[in-house]
Amino acid sequence: MGRAALKQVGRNAPDENVDWRRIAYLVQLSRAIDHMEETRLVPEKKVLYQFSARGHDMAQIMLGCRLTETHDATCGYYRSRPLLLSLGVDPADALGSAMGRAGGYSDGRDIGVVFNYPNSDGASALPMCGGVGAQYTPTAGWAQALDYYGNVLKDDRYRRDIAVVLGGDGSVASNGFWSALTIATTQRLPMLFYIEDNGFGISVPSTVQTPGGNIAANLAGWKDLMIFEGDGCDPAEASRLIEEAVEFVRENRAPALLRLTVPRLEGHSFQDTQAYKSKAVLDAEWARDPLPRLRDYLVPAAMTPEEWNDAAARAAAAAEAARIEAEARPVAIPETVTRHVFFEGEMQAMGGQHRHGYVAPATSDVPVPDGQRINMVTAIRRTLDHEMSINDRVVLFGEDIGPKGGVHAVTLGLQEKFGSERVFDTSLSEEGIVGRAVGMALAGLVPVPEIQFRKYAEPATEQINDCGTIRWRTNNRFAAPIVLRMPGGFFKCGDPWHSQTNEVAFVHQPGWKVAVPSNAEDAVGLLRTALRGNDPVIFFEHRAMLDHAWARRAYPGDDFALPYGKARFTRTGDALTIVTWGAMVHRCEEAAADLSADIIDLRTLMPWDREAVLTSVRRTRRCLIVHEDLGTAGFGAEISAVVADQAFMDLDAPVSRLTMPDIPSPHNPALLDWAVPSVESIRRKIADVVAF
Repeated sequence: MGRAALKQVGRNAPDENVDWRRIAYLVQLSRAIDHMEETRLVPEKKVLYQFSARGHDMAQIMLGCRLTETHDATCGYYRSRPLLLSLGVDPADALGSAMGRAGGYSDGRDIGVVFNYPNSDGASALPMCGGVGAQYTPTAGWAQALDYYGNVLKDDRYRRDIAVVLGGDGSVASNGFWSALTIATTQRLPMLFYIEDNGFGISVPSTVQTPGGNIAANLAGWKDLMIFEGDGCDPAEASRLIEEAVEFVRENRAPALLRLTVPRLEGHSFQDTQAYKSKAVLDAEWARDPLPRLRDYLVPAAMTPEEWNDAAARAAAAAEAARIEAEARPVAIPETVTRHVFFEGEMQAMGGQHRHGYVAPATSDVPVPDGQRINMVTAIRRTLDHEMSINDRVVLFGEDIGPKGGVHAVTLGLQEKFGSERVFDTSLSEEGIVGRAVGMALAGLVPVPEIQFRKYAEPATEQINDCGTIRWRTNNRFAAPIVLRMPGGFFKCGDPWHSQTNEVAFVHQPGWKVAVPSNAEDAVGLLRTALRGNDPVIFFEHRAMLDHAWARRAYPGDDFALPYGKARFTRTGDALTIVTWGAMVHRCEEAAADLSADIIDLRTLMPWDREAVLTSVRRTRRCLIVHEDLGTAGFGAEISAVVADQAFMDLDAPVSRLTMPDIPSPHNPALLDWAVPSVESIRRKIADVVAF
């Protein structure tokens, strides 16, 4: 053998610093579990969703074995179970979750391939989502939190930790991928994008996802992104590239993308027959199977044949033992499925400032007025200022909130006071704004993202939904308490893009609390509660009230906080009950100025004060609901249904509503004034209800 050939053999010899025995065992454990599901558990209908990891498994496990720091975190997708096994997930939890049994990832609430793994002693798996590409921006948020802990809070325990996100070739076309890529590179974050390219997104070839089918080649010119790519089936090459990519991110505190080509040796899911693949394609994929290549690489160079066979036997035994344990687990008690939508007193295992030892200062719901009346803009800014000054975990971000101070001037001066690492502008991506906030909250920060206008929240709908359900779908293992500030509603004029309210959409997203203050004092109290709380909150700031004279109040003090679900009676009387919120409160007060009526400002829509409304209606025997949002399926319909269901026999008149018609907000002020409930239209409606 020539000298060059000897040198090549030496270069490809198994790295003595790699625990090849553990890798060999875990790959075979993953294969044994896949085989058991495919041949027994799915046909027996004990597993309803199955996604084989064959072909992806070896490289994933190599990657997981490199995640050795305490605050390393990864977020994967439905084919990421091998990675989870390498992090230390109990195979019985993996199989039990696939069977929908009690315990495991979710107590049977989520499908078994949607993983999570809180780990205080090592790398964690952040709660993944069912949506393709939804894993990217929360992982970017975790990476930014690592940077924040190290550089802002000067915590040396985070100096080498990294965030790793897994995605297939199909996911590189998603909004989440591109948003996270922008975040990671513009912010220079310690984040590794690991793309497992198997050539197909279900049946769609990767050439449809990105030009030429190679995202690494297409990103070669992307600034501030290190690219690694190679064969994920070659043990030597895959191990080397994974080590290089992980160490690059650790050492340079900068992002990298690692693309490894792998075969998907089974269908997208168990039901997928892969009829769209030719026999030649299937044969070529099986010829690349990494398992026999791993065996040939390790035996006899690093293991004897007996040791390899022993690892296979132990893996098969472990899989069988996991199956027995998993099948012995019961189904969760159905009545428990309503628990953990919100924080109930039992602390989540991971996520939020309270999990990191935060203890909120004492508060009072009794205002202590301080100085002259201020508008809502000033009240919100002053509250943010105070909470940031006493809690260095609070961070503000969004489009234009930095030097400009926000398009509504709410954050004016806060970046100058607290610095650009705590108050910063973002790229124009609501998916990225909310998704990043989720990852930061999971890491223990208090992110306060801003969406400039209510309508602009639509691109972030997936992240908003996923954030709200984290606590429930992980059965209280994780929570992501963020405070999402969002101005909306009409102002001097309207339009279909800046003037929506549509708060009911957020009420319909499980896990979110929704605040709709009508005045400066309530804004202070509700915002402070949100910033010190343990649940995600939509904080809706009505544009018409930000500087409205009626909404001005004296600052109620730095200890003032309001409970959610507790309405305020702004006026009391006997003729009828008027239920309203936001910009309609002052209009209702004007309209009922000469009438004896209860006017209830709900202040929060989730939860909402049912008892206050029902108690009032049972006394006045009439109910009018006034809101700015559309009538059909607006939140007033929910209130009306509850009143009709629980106070029907107390009513002397039908429950009535006054809302906008079912149209977008019109632009011309004359059209807007006609569409939005006015003082005069409210007055006429009151007269109709009272006269019934």
